[in-house]
Amino acid sequence: MTVPVIPAPAVQTSQDATFVVRAEVGIEAVAAELLEIADRFVADVQGDVGFTLAGESGIAVSIDATGLDEVVVAAGVRADGDALADERYGLEVAGDGVRVWAATAEGVHRGLTTLRQLITAHLRDGVAALPATRIVDGPRFGWRGLSLDVVRTFHAPEAVRRVIDMLSLYKLNVLHLHLTDDQGWRVEVPSRPMLTDVGSKGAMGDRPGGYYTRDELAELVAYAADRFVTVVPEIDMPGHTTAVFSSYSELAPAELRTVDLGNGTSIPLNTLDPERPEIWAFVEDVLDGVIPQFPQSAYVHIGGDEAWGMADEAHAAFVERCAELVRDRGKLVVGWQEIARAAISSDDVVQYWLEPRQIDSLDSDAASAVPPDLLPVLVEHMKKAEQDVPRALAHGSRLIMSPTSRLYFDCPHAEPSSDPAQEELRKRVGLPFYTPVSIRGGIDWDPLDVTPQVDSDTQIAGVEAAIWCETITSQEDLEFMLLPRLPGAAEKAWSRTPTDWPDYATRLSHQSSAWRSRDWTWFKSVEIDWT
Repeated sequence: MTVPVIPAPAVQTSQDATFVVRAEVGIEAVAAELLEIADRFVADVQGDVGFTLAGESGIAVSIDATGLDEVVVAAGVRADGDALADERYGLEVAGDGVRVWAATAEGVHRGLTTLRQLITAHLRDGVAALPATRIVDGPRFGWRGLSLDVVRTFHAPEAVRRVIDMLSLYKLNVLHLHLTDDQGWRVEVPSRPMLTDVGSKGAMGDRPGGYYTRDELAELVAYAADRFVTVVPEIDMPGHTTAVFSSYSELAPAELRTVDLGNGTSIPLNTLDPERPEIWAFVEDVLDGVIPQFPQSAYVHIGGDEAWGMADEAHAAFVERCAELVRDRGKLVVGWQEIARAAISSDDVVQYWLEPRQIDSLDSDAASAVPPDLLPVLVEHMKKAEQDVPRALAHGSRLIMSPTSRLYFDCPHAEPSSDPAQEELRKRVGLPFYTPVSIRGGIDWDPLDVTPQVDSDTQIAGVEAAIWCETITSQEDLEFMLLPRLPGAAEKAWSRTPTDWPDYATRLSHQSSAWRSRDWTWFKSVEIDWT
């Protein structure tokens, strides 16, 4: 039986002893670089279980690489570009105390998140009796993240901080902020003030808009960095640019085109034209304004997806020049899988999302639900998508795994809630044209099994979930779709061994205590016997 921790540790052995964690226990950190991490751990435990570790001893943390070679270093890439990073850690619970060690401060932080979960799982009547155990652990992939749409619904900084806390708890280390889209613009560009004066006012439907000031973003980036989470900005180009054209009409095509969806809304078919010099002046201004606000990120996400109605040659030309401008500024490129249709480099990272099953669905009865004017656009796009992964691999690029049916958290919840009061919300949120996904469906897969032509971890940069906010209107909706799915994404990104569903369901059930304590909203699926 594995310990009640998500993600599952790489190596774990049990022993015959118990150590009781109570308020009189404290954390000892001799190394100066671990003092803030130790203080944050105390604050996190208080948030998880409601008591403060006020003693001076019992939990020791140290910088030490002894025994960590039982686990291999992570494959993939890091969003912060640190090729020497080491997140492996050791954790030992004995009868006389707890020891957490790692070669880096980041590794110690990862070990302490495991200890947090152990304390939460074993808490009874204000004390946690921890069974003796030894864990040596480390991640499968270096990039483990969540893509968060803050455009269709603008999520205030406090809501984003709550998401960062969730990422940290489950050893996810990337927050990919989708900052621009047709509906709005969420980041300041000093040389282009209309982007926030005008472009930020929009959102989905009649929802309020907004944007993050430079001070707010600096605080979010620092908050994330303190928890070893890198915030990666996405500026979606050359499509999804209606907010740009609303702000600077001179950048728009001479004729704006749309496809009517038949429900009072439409999809724009308008893109940035790579043949126009003023477009590139705009792109450079945006990159120069945005990149300095994300100093921890080695990458800029350039979007590149769903450039509806754009000629293949024009799309490739845009991606190639945009990528060059990013590289000129000392950053690396990441984009949705469509960027593989351009002549990208082996250092560029391609985010895979369009699965063969989605492509096949357009030839099935599901296509009847698509508005007639949109169907040919989708068919053309999906057919091209069949070659995106082979092209990316041919370029030598690595993939971020974000398969829609597994990691798009705006798919509806498949199973009912054990709380009848949640059923109305369950039926309202989630895009209706996506197949509903169960909690088990979110973990019953492996990155090597779901992607054509991918047969080695060396081809993979990492794993990233995504949540789009067409149907998500509030912080409550957002958390309802993130939990309990987010731990499953972390399991796929961190753990190397196949996930056993009964064991995972038990481990997941123990997580809800901390969620309650932190007042996080979560979906109480009937699949889990919640503790």
